[in-house]
Amino acid sequence: MSVKYIPVQWNNNKWIYDAVMLLGVAIFLYIFLNASPDILDHERPINPQVHNARAFGACAFVMLTVILCIGPLARLDKRFLPLLYNRRHFGVMTTFVGITHASYIVDWYFAFSSSDKYEALLFSNTSYGQLSGFPFEVFGIFALSILVILAATSHDFWMKFLTAPVWKRIHYLIYPAYLSVVAHVSLGILQDQQAHAFTVIFIVGAAAVGILHLLAALYERRQDKAIAAQPADWIEVCDVSEMSEGFAKIKLLPDGKRVAVFLMEGQLSAISNACAHQNGPLGEGRVLDCFVTCPWHGFQYNVRNGQSPAPFTEKVPTYNLRLMGTSVQVDPNANPPGTPVDPVPSPLHPQTETTT
Repeated sequence: MSVKYIPVQWNNNKWIYDAVMLLGVAIFLYIFLNASPDILDHERPINPQVHNARAFGACAFVMLTVILCIGPLARLDKRFLPLLYNRRHFGVMTTFVGITHASYIVDWYFAFSSSDKYEALLFSNTSYGQLSGFPFEVFGIFALSILVILAATSHDFWMKFLTAPVWKRIHYLIYPAYLSVVAHVSLGILQDQQAHAFTVIFIVGAAAVGILHLLAALYERRQDKAIAAQPADWIEVCDVSEMSEGFAKIKLLPDGKRVAVFLMEGQLSAISNACAHQNGPLGEGRVLDCFVTCPWHGFQYNVRNGQSPAPFTEKVPTYNLRLMGTSVQVDPNANPPGTPVDPVPSPLHPQTETTT
């Protein structure tokens, strides 16, 4: 490989995450196909092939809605962060569910066409000038194409190869993909049903995505204004009595970055909250033997100098701290990644021999 890449090992959290996700998909499909076969009513009776296609399509829509709700929920309440850590697994599974939906559609509606079934999918309906009967299939094709691209580039190697900023911009395509799914459903199945159970699910889901993103934006805007109102020299993090041995307090800085202040062996140290691997929240990890472990993928950093243990070479910025009485304050100007900083003794916590 032309790019240095260190594979990330699976852990129990990943297995549990994926198991719960697969169980949820199985339960949804079972209810849609068996327990409540009439949840969608149609103008004409449908055969099992079409019913299967719509079951997987509905499942893909719900999964994509949940994926886009996880981000703003995690910003509003940290208890949702565990759902964010392995969200890419969720996206890959959604892609496979979407492909299954598309396969059922193509193999039934276009399998008996006189032309190639994929050509028939694209050219059997070209009524682009009208709303009723609009070829909604194009929106589904567009959305599925984006999901395939995102799933194919979800591996850590591609983030390392493309660099994190480029990789992140590519994955912002999830938003136009979701809008395309909304258009696909609105112009497709919603015009062919008499009952409104799925209509309610669809409207509530789409509205939830929009409302949660708006609430998260407003919440972070209020936080940014509060930070901007603070003095620019030293930022108060917390009272030292609030610190717990082995854990951190996280603070948003005026430049939009976050610092994690750790209490380790009765002494305070501060490093960037963003893991050098994939910006995971280091402040949510626990310090053992002077190293904090990122809860996302297990990368470790020395809280005294921001350096990974040998032979790894990842580094994160460090910050200078001071105590004003019992107030823990941080200099918002970060040191270069890997810069050693002397820890600040805590007057309220017993000190032990420093780990080197």
